[in-house]
Order: sequence, then structure tokens, then C-alpha cells
Amino acid sequence: MSGPTPEERFATLFDANYPALLGYAVRRVSHPEDAADVVAEAFLVAWRRLDDVPGGADARPWLFGVARNVLANYYRSERRRSTLAVRLRETLTTDPPRAIVEPSTLGAAMALLSEDDRELLRLLAWEGLARDEIALVLRVPRATVRVRLHRARRRLVHLMAEVDDTNRAPAQEALKRSASPGHVTNRRAAGLTEAEEI
Repeated sequence: MSGPTPEERFATLFDANYPALLGYAVRRVSHPEDAADVVAEAFLVAWRRLDDVPGGADARPWLFGVARNVLANYYRSERRRSTLAVRLRETLTTDPPRAIVEPSTLGAAMALLSEDDRELLRLLAWEGLARDEIALVLRVPRATVRVRLHRARRRLVHLMAEVDDTNRAPAQEALKRSASPGHVTNRRAAGLTEAEEI
């Protein structure tokens, strides 16, 4: 009895891994439709290199590795588009100012990490991959992943503390100013009537 055809093998690979691969891509691109393109490109590579795809549980991290390469090309294109968008925004003066959104401590700290550190932590926390699987995605030894994860976590904790201190400083300064002698924050609190002020 002959084994499954290439088409059947690919269909099984696709059905088993598409949702996870789409989630991986969605969390790394600006627009959901771009994520679908990334996944389609990754599966196209998988089809062309079907004999290179590992069997069993190793197939998923292998696909993540392919998607990561596709994303590298996406980011290059995105940077070019962003540069153009910045130039266009600079020429427009009629748009209302954008609302300032305060990022969370974790989000702000993640943004300060290197791209390599961010990717390691995302693969671990968002994708739920084990160290062995992360090693397959990044094409590095497992020991390297262990060391890099340890360092990335330490850097993240340090940056979170820094961000927290930075966010807390303005509030503390405002508190000091309001408590300083001679600083009147409220007429009634100062014991002054409108007549006395006049």
C-alpha cells in the first residue's frame, strides 16, 4: 500500500498548522490582511520544500521559522512604506492632532527591547513554544535559547522597573508642588474669600 501523496501530506500540514501560523503572523504585522499574505507565502515555501518539512510536532516550529523569514521581507517593505507615510503626514497640516495613548508598563518595556529579545519572549509567551521548538524556529542550539531567554527576561524586568519609575516621577513631582509652602491649589483650601483676593 502506497503512502500519502504530496497533496495529501500538504493538506494535512496545512489543516494542522494554519490557525497557529495565522495567529503568529497577526501578532507581528500592522494589518490582518498582511498576516494572511505572510501565511500564504510560508505555506508556498512549505509546498516547494515539502520533503524538507520535518514530521510530527517539529513541523510547526519549522513553519514558524519560514514565516519569520517571510516577515523579515515584510518588515523591509513596511519600513519603506512607513518612510513614505511620514513624509506625507509632514505635508498635511489640517488633520486634528492624534490622541496620546499611554502604553502599559509591559508594552513600553517590550518596545525598548531589541527585536531579537522581543521575538524570543513572544515565541515563549504568545505562541506557547517550548525551548526546543524555539531553537528550531530560530535555527540555533537549545542552549543558546536558554541563555538568551534568561537574559531577555532580566532585561525586560529591568526595563519595566525603569518605565514604572519614569511614569511615577511626574505624579510625584506634581504632589510635591501641590504640598509646597505658598502653592495655592484652591481658594478655599488657602482660607481666602473672593473679597480678600480682590
